[in-house]
Amino acid sequence: MPLRPHLAEAYRRALYVVYGAPDLVIRIGERNAALDALLDEDGADTAAYLTAANPGGTLQEERANEISCAALHQALADAGYRCYLGEGRDPAGGWPAEPSVLAVGISRREATVIGRSYEQNAIVFIERASAAELVVL
Repeated sequence: MPLRPHLAEAYRRALYVVYGAPDLVIRIGERNAALDALLDEDGADTAAYLTAANPGGTLQEERANEISCAALHQALADAGYRCYLGEGRDPAGGWPAEPSVLAVGISRREATVIGRSYEQNAIVFIERASAAELVVL
C-alpha cells in the first residue's frame, strides 16, 4: 500500500535527532558533516535511523512505544551494531517525539527488513558523504 501523502511529507520534514553534546540533527535530502565524522570515527560507511514507535503511523501509548523501541535497540545491539539513541521530532509540534536509534554499519537491506518487522512506514538510510534518504517501506 502506498504511503499516504501527508505522512510522506511529515517524514520528509521531520528532524531525526541523535542525542549528544550537541545533538546531531539529520534532515532528509541533506548531507551532514557531523554524521559523516561519526561514521568515520566508527569505521562505517552506512547507518540507518530506525524506530519501533507508532507502527503504521498510528499513535500508540507512550509506554507501548518505549517497550517496542527498547526491544529494537536491544536487537540491534545484539546484532553487533553500534547504536546511538535519539528521537524523531515534528518541527511543527503536531506529533509527539518518537524514541529512535541510529544504527551504524547496517546495510540498507538489513535496515529495511528491521523497519518492516516493526511495521514502520519508512526508515532513514544514510551513506557517508551523501544526503540522508527516506526509504518508504
